[in-house]
Amino acid sequence: MSALLEIDGLNKSFGTLPVLRDLSLDVAAGEVVSVCGASGSGKSTLLRCINGLEDIDSGSIRFEGAEVPRSRAGLRALRRHIGMVFQSFNLFPHLTALQNISLGPRRILGKSSGEAREAAQRLLERVGLADKADAFPDFLSGGQQQRVAIARALAMQPSLMLFDEPTSALDPEMVAEVLDVMRGLAGQGMTMVIVSHEMNFAREVADRVAFMHAGMIVEVAPPAEFFRAPKSEEARRFVRTVVGQRISVEGGVG
Repeated sequence: MSALLEIDGLNKSFGTLPVLRDLSLDVAAGEVVSVCGASGSGKSTLLRCINGLEDIDSGSIRFEGAEVPRSRAGLRALRRHIGMVFQSFNLFPHLTALQNISLGPRRILGKSSGEAREAAQRLLERVGLADKADAFPDFLSGGQQQRVAIARALAMQPSLMLFDEPTSALDPEMVAEVLDVMRGLAGQGMTMVIVSHEMNFAREVADRVAFMHAGMIVEVAPPAEFFRAPKSEEARRFVRTVVGQRISVEGGVG
């Protein structure tokens, strides 16, 4: 598999606070990478840098072989190909689910209203909300709103999807319905970089886990290897705390 996303020596600070430090990561086309780590380790900032929502201080981000642009016009073009789903749903409250999904294809991709509506309806079916086309966000549950947000991102036909804690704002009973949609995307070969505390989901779906600590990627490994035998002390502490799994000093399961 060729690298769709290449990050090399990335540095980002907010004022005097370094948030990302000499970070490097490649993501292959069709790969699912789960980025995990404690709060404040820089995970969300990494996604925002990939999508051009944050300027970087140094280093490089290449997408489909080309440097991520810095200009406003270049970033608009980039975001046609990189979809992002946030913690908050960010749906337009005055638009129905179908209108939220079809807006971008009409305005940015230049699709006709009919074509955009047909595509939006297919996406609603894909995320299990075919009967909610005319519903406004206020009449949808949190899980349903997040599924509409995923469909809206997919409507731009992206090559890469970024997920920033997509289930963190949901009640527990709504988490599974969003993860099911993401599981389906992975099964269909969508390239995804996922920031999430859903470690069981990462075990099941991710091809690799990238563990972040203090703005750096400390280790990258397949999920089975990472959760069974993390190599760094920081990762072992994370697995013990978040997963509740005992890890010996040598890295094996205790």
